[in-house]
Amino acid sequence: MINKKVNNVEEALIGVSNNMTFMLGGFGLCGIPENAIAELVRRGVKNVTCISNNAGIDDFGLGLLLQNKQIKKMISSYVGENDEFERQMLSGELEVELTPQGTLAEKCRAAQAGFPAFYTPAGYGTEVAEGKETRNFEGKMHVLEMAYKADFAFVKAWKGDAAGNLIFKGTARNFNPLMCGAATITVAEVEELVPLGVLDPNQIHTPGIFVQRIFQGEKFEKRIEQRTVRSRS
Repeated sequence: MINKKVNNVEEALIGVSNNMTFMLGGFGLCGIPENAIAELVRRGVKNVTCISNNAGIDDFGLGLLLQNKQIKKMISSYVGENDEFERQMLSGELEVELTPQGTLAEKCRAAQAGFPAFYTPAGYGTEVAEGKETRNFEGKMHVLEMAYKADFAFVKAWKGDAAGNLIFKGTARNFNPLMCGAATITVAEVEELVPLGVLDPNQIHTPGIFVQRIFQGEKFEKRIEQRTVRSRS
């Protein structure tokens, strides 16, 4: 019987060390692997490269790693609501590689599928294309983008089973499915870990073949990055 379940986040992160490259799912604070990030903070790993759409906020998500100066390089599509991210980038303390959002997603998907590179028109004629191979396809210029290479991918799902099959909920699906299998080891934390056979095969978003370790997370805060309310009329 396939069993990828580990008892806790400590076991899930066995093998994590300094100078590694990590992928982290989520968009803003939606669908981020909160438990894995907290464990990375606790372990104090340093000089890591993080591939994530953005870096959370100052006091939550990847912002916690930035506060501790544990990240040497961020590969993201935008800075977002994180003032510390902006400060470190502008001061030169943090190496930052900004990538078009669709390209970032595709670089994850290409790694997941085993493709070393792909062509995209996004970024041609801008700083994004500097130093990269370009090619004309049907009269339109494209940029050659390399797939990502990461040591660990940390993702967050709603439900999962011991075989690593995952179901994501709503917009928390975002980058998480694309990062599964896009690293040497994919670690999935789930809100609910169910026995094999419970999940409806027709509802599974990511099959377990893309996941190496799975555990049931604890204390998901699910913060709202920016709460907006309508004033009373």
